[in-house]
Amino acid sequence: MSAHLTRRLLQLYVGLALYGVSSALLVRAGLGLEPWGVLHQGLAELTGLTIGVVSIIVGAVVLLWIPLRQRPGLGTVSNVFVIGLAMDATLALVPRVDGPGGQIPLMAGGIVLNGVATGLYIAARFGPGPRDGLMTGLHRLTGRSIRLVRTAIEVAVVVTGFALGGSVGVGTVAYALAIGPLAQLFLRVFAIPEREGRSTVVAGGSPARAILQR
Repeated sequence: MSAHLTRRLLQLYVGLALYGVSSALLVRAGLGLEPWGVLHQGLAELTGLTIGVVSIIVGAVVLLWIPLRQRPGLGTVSNVFVIGLAMDATLALVPRVDGPGGQIPLMAGGIVLNGVATGLYIAARFGPGPRDGLMTGLHRLTGRSIRLVRTAIEVAVVVTGFALGGSVGVGTVAYALAIGPLAQLFLRVFAIPEREGRSTVVAGGSPARAILQR
């Protein structure tokens, strides 16, 4: 295995694991989750399953976007399992924090770490996550803009998750405002140049475009 491929694989799995850790930190902060986290938490409340297991199930269900002519990569399948497992492991280790003195730093740390994780795994170029693929698939199917499709999906998952008992709050708003700039920043930091003479892209679409789709 070449050093180039080894770096990409390491970056993919470290990024996915950190994404799960960051989502768990937002849960423990108790100030509101990222949009899909709200849905996962709501479904966990409804079913009694852990939020990590729910994340895995939802990711697997969302893989139904494959008929939308989106091509999954190694990162797509890994995304389904690694994030959920890392999230449950972190929740087992990190207790809930009470009081703004602890909640606000934990929320901020979770959001920044999520940006780091997003930059890591997308820059590895092993295919979009299942939720990204759903978004781009619906964009191609309907002809609607990425911005409109993304907004419609995220509003739907937040409303559904909130109705089921998911946590919506200042953390949800802060995440929505911060994740784009953070992810763009860390995508540049962790960008891996392609090897000369061969393409290393596993699934179509540039990392920069993928960031804009999140």
